[in-house]
Amino acid sequence: MTGTAPGDGPGTPARGDGTTRRRGRPPRTESAGTRDRILDAAREEFSARGYEKTSVRGIAKSAGVDSALVHHYFGTKEQVFEAAVEVAFAPAFTARDTILDGPVEEAGERMTRMIIGLWESPVSRAPLLAIVRSAVNNEIAAGVFRRLIAGQLLRRIAGQLDVPDAELRAELAAAQLVGIAMIRYVIRVEPLASADAEQIIRRVAPVVQGHLTGR
Repeated sequence: MTGTAPGDGPGTPARGDGTTRRRGRPPRTESAGTRDRILDAAREEFSARGYEKTSVRGIAKSAGVDSALVHHYFGTKEQVFEAAVEVAFAPAFTARDTILDGPVEEAGERMTRMIIGLWESPVSRAPLLAIVRSAVNNEIAAGVFRRLIAGQLLRRIAGQLDVPDAELRAELAAAQLVGIAMIRYVIRVEPLASADAEQIIRRVAPVVQGHLTGR
C-alpha cells in the first residue's frame, strides 16, 4: 500500500497547480524561501488589487501557504505592506548615506540618479508601482510609506545638509522626484513617459540641487 506523504491528507488545502498548501510553521530550511514567496505574492496582490482589496488570505493563497504563516512572518496586512515597502526601497535605503558622500554640489545629481534608476529598473519598478498606487488610495498604506521614507531616507539625507531648514529641503527634493515618477511611470504622460532617462536626469538634477543647497 502506498503511504500518504505528510501534508497530503484531506485537511490540507490544495493549490491550483495540484500541490498542497502547508499549514503552520515550515521547517527552518524552508523559512527564507517561504518568507520571500509571501513577499512576492504580497507585492503582486497589492499591485493588482490595491491595499484595501488585498487580504492576508488572498496573499496566502497566491503564495501557496496557509494564512497562519503570513501572520507568523509578518503579523497584520499593514505589516506585510511595510515589509514590501522596505524590500522595494532597499536600494535607496542602502544608498542614502552616499548621496552626500562626495562634492556637495553634485548631491542633487546623485539623488536624482538614484531615484530615477530605481524606477528605470524592471526589477524594482513593479513593486514600486504597487506601493505608490496603494499609498495614493489608502491612508493606512500612505502612513506606512511616509513613516519609512521620512525615517529611513529623508531624515538621514537632511542630517548631512549643513543648512537650518534641512528637513524641508530634503522633502522638497524628494517631492520633485516623486512628482516626476508619478507622471512618467504611473500616469505615463507624454512626452515625459518616453523621454530618455539621462535627459531627465540632466534637466532635473540642478533643480534637486537647488532644493538641497540653493539659497
